[in-house]
Amino acid sequence: MTITSVLVANRGEIARRVFRTCRAMGLTTVAVHSDADAGAPHVREADAAVHLPGNTAAETYLRADLLVDAARRAGADAVHPGYGFLSENAEFARAVIDAGLTWIGPPPEAIESMGSKIEAKKLMASAGVPVLDELDPAAITDADLPVLIKASAGGGGRGMRIVRTLDDLPAQLEGARSEAASAFGDATVFCEPYLETGRHIEVQVMADQYGGVWTIGERECSIQRRHQKVIEEAPSPLVERTPGMRERLFDAARAATEAIGYLGAGTVEFLSDDAGRFFFLEMNTRLQVEHPVTECTTGLDLVRLQIQIADGAHLDAQPPECNGHAIEVRLYAEDPANGWQPQSGVVHRLDVPGVAAEFEPVRGLRLDSGVVDGSLVSTFYDPMLAKIISWAPSRAEAASVLASAVARAKIHGLRTNRDLLVRVLRHPAFLAGDTDTAFLEQHPVNAALVEDETLFALAAALADAAANRASAPVLGDLPSGWRNLPSQPQRKQYDGVTVEYRLTRHGLVYDTPDVRLVAATPNTVVLDVAGVQRRFEVAAYPGLVGVDSPLGAVTLVPLDRFPDPATQVAAGSLLAPMPGTVVRIAVAAGDPVEAGQPLLWLEAMKMEHTITAPSAGVVTELPVGVGNQVQIGAVLAIVQPSDASDGRKLHDPEKEQE
Repeated sequence: MTITSVLVANRGEIARRVFRTCRAMGLTTVAVHSDADAGAPHVREADAAVHLPGNTAAETYLRADLLVDAARRAGADAVHPGYGFLSENAEFARAVIDAGLTWIGPPPEAIESMGSKIEAKKLMASAGVPVLDELDPAAITDADLPVLIKASAGGGGRGMRIVRTLDDLPAQLEGARSEAASAFGDATVFCEPYLETGRHIEVQVMADQYGGVWTIGERECSIQRRHQKVIEEAPSPLVERTPGMRERLFDAARAATEAIGYLGAGTVEFLSDDAGRFFFLEMNTRLQVEHPVTECTTGLDLVRLQIQIADGAHLDAQPPECNGHAIEVRLYAEDPANGWQPQSGVVHRLDVPGVAAEFEPVRGLRLDSGVVDGSLVSTFYDPMLAKIISWAPSRAEAASVLASAVARAKIHGLRTNRDLLVRVLRHPAFLAGDTDTAFLEQHPVNAALVEDETLFALAAALADAAANRASAPVLGDLPSGWRNLPSQPQRKQYDGVTVEYRLTRHGLVYDTPDVRLVAATPNTVVLDVAGVQRRFEVAAYPGLVGVDSPLGAVTLVPLDRFPDPATQVAAGSLLAPMPGTVVRIAVAAGDPVEAGQPLLWLEAMKMEHTITAPSAGVVTELPVGVGNQVQIGAVLAIVQPSDASDGRKLHDPEKEQE
């Protein structure tokens, strides 16, 4: 059967990635979308699109019946599952095949054999692949600690917990089961020894139906947060400097692939120590998020290979050689300094300088993104905005080019992990290849690149003043706030910073005398700082201002001169840090609590987020219940602080707890 039209049973960046290859191959494309994704870029770019009613993944992208029906209605003859959602669901693969469509993925039996991590480890052990021992939760002792709880049916860090004390084990098991059930529909979890400083190494494999198996280089994905990958690279620095390790990894990956009769693209993941010993983690029976680094170092189009193999093609005897080095960062809408809290809202602008291509192998910078200017990031799906990939002849150059591009990118509208990514890429330990899964815990990289926002705020204020003068109906040539005689300074307040200045016939009067205004327009401000000119580009949107310069980027929130009293909240209020659903509550009104004690859990963007007591005290109000959907800033609970010295309750109307 010859494939002519492909439905991608996914959304966002991966749908756009598959569509790019389909267009290059002359295939027509079919998108599916939820209510929330109706205006998404992947929908606009497809030749046809089918609406899946609802917003949540359970209502839409996890409905195998709706996806198969959409393929039939749109005339697609093949289905590509992407990654996430139903990409590793054997029943979905069977449903596609039973409908007479081509499944661009491995056989359902292969998916099934790897679908349970518990059974997969047993199968790999029998094939001679090194594995970590499984631990019975009921039999764990202090000698076994620390241990890692993992969801049997899932990945991406969901349903995963590190346990360091036996007292924590029951609660962590409950939390892991709850998250696993929510994310994968299966609450089964298991335990294994936790390697504190392990390195996450994986091998890309490709197999055809004639017995051909490629091992297409390895990737290192050790920089992780919440057990989810943040930075990936190929080749692995550890493998590069460990004699014989690559050959042993490839042999193990090939044995795993052949043991399950695999077909198409897959990834065999291992956990390694610094000595080069490695153990099987799991096999992802799908394309990986980080596949671009393999494409950039080999020149291969892995999606094209997937489609060709599904259409009956042979692999060549050997894959192409890898050359150079590629590094990928995942740009997330989240706040690393505040518990990695996901963000939602409008992406006003996403512009990465120097990008040579999107969604294809390239020598230089590559961008794979699911959003464009004006896209809405909802609370229903993963908060990844884009992947930015750099290829260069050497690892050091790839890191330098990527760090510069990410630092200079214009990202307006949402808080992101951009500064953290840049700090990691420039960190001496990363540049030395000393990367393990505890990197972000061991190294202080959460700080913002711009430590003092004052100069950026001044530039924003001057651009705002220039915009006001440009729109003035009369005397538009006069400086903003100009007076014949000295008067009060102009004052502009942003959340966290206030600037005061005057524009006189002699120029800018500012607190710091060595700052001189060179030029100001509504979009660009040039300041001379101690004899060095600095250029700031300013973009104003409703409720925020983005200021970009070679020094870094800052997002400012203008404060109202006359705030609405109705927006004020009571002291001790815990506000929702993001929109989400209340999934568990651990306290009731009237309960005493200790500082840091979990009060309730919010589910947002496929993860559970713990809301804790900011101080010791008493829960005086609990206005939410399990199942309630809340918006950002909603009051979840009110904790009346208590005086640690005598236990009396205190009321401080000036203090707000968040």
